[in-house]
Amino acid sequence: MSRALPKYDKRRVAVIGGAAAVVLSGAVIAGSALAGTPAGSGGATGARTLAGPGTISCPDVASRLPAVPASARAEVDRNLALLQTQIQEANKRLKDTAGQGGPNFVDNAILGPLKNKRVATVNRIATAIGRTTAKPTGLDALAPCALNAGGDATTGGGQASAPATPSGGANQQPGGGTAGGNTGAGTISCPDVASRLPAVPASARAEVDRNLTLLQTQIQEANKRLKDTAGQGGPNFVDNAILGPLKNKRVATVNRIATAIGRTTAKPTGLDALAPCTLTR
Repeated sequence: MSRALPKYDKRRVAVIGGAAAVVLSGAVIAGSALAGTPAGSGGATGARTLAGPGTISCPDVASRLPAVPASARAEVDRNLALLQTQIQEANKRLKDTAGQGGPNFVDNAILGPLKNKRVATVNRIATAIGRTTAKPTGLDALAPCALNAGGDATTGGGQASAPATPSGGANQQPGGGTAGGNTGAGTISCPDVASRLPAVPASARAEVDRNLTLLQTQIQEANKRLKDTAGQGGPNFVDNAILGPLKNKRVATVNRIATAIGRTTAKPTGLDALAPCTLTR
């Protein structure tokens, strides 16, 4: 027994030592797992980790296009609709991935891919127009989108951009003005008319194009007035002095377009609904 006992003790020590090694190994693995856990995935998020609140906001493309030739209308409309779908998909991904990722998750996983898709889409629009007339340039600048925290997303197709709530806290008025009068910030955004027209008869093309150009001129003049009157007026200055008169001009212009088309074929209806514009921040 005196000789067997040391052997027994050695075996017991070996067993205990092995168990301790297993426990120690488990502790090391657990510690390594904790050390590798990203700080943003456990609840605390980086600057743009939480991909849930807010919506994706993109510049309007349709309102920046020149007159679209009839031969390009179907392809342009199809790609304008695709821009809308891309924004909808991005907003769904924003909601589905709430709480995921690191500091740049929204930029890298949502806004970046969306920009790439929009670049390809606006280039197809420009190419379609360029087959018949001068190819529009600079549309790539409308590709980047932004995250409006709790705001309304602007659309990338035929509708006017919805104004986002100003970060300074001013109260937004229904027509786009702010409680502090005209700050001179933002631009006038109007629904696209050209994309809502039926096929334009050749006999009406010149008059329609002339009035479509006039619609663009009216927006440019309104934006100039917005800038020139910065700091002026009361709570409804922008609505009453800029957006209201612009709407009246646009009503007259779209009615002339409808009348020109109606001389040869069915007169389009409902164009008056495209007359109101908004102030986009």
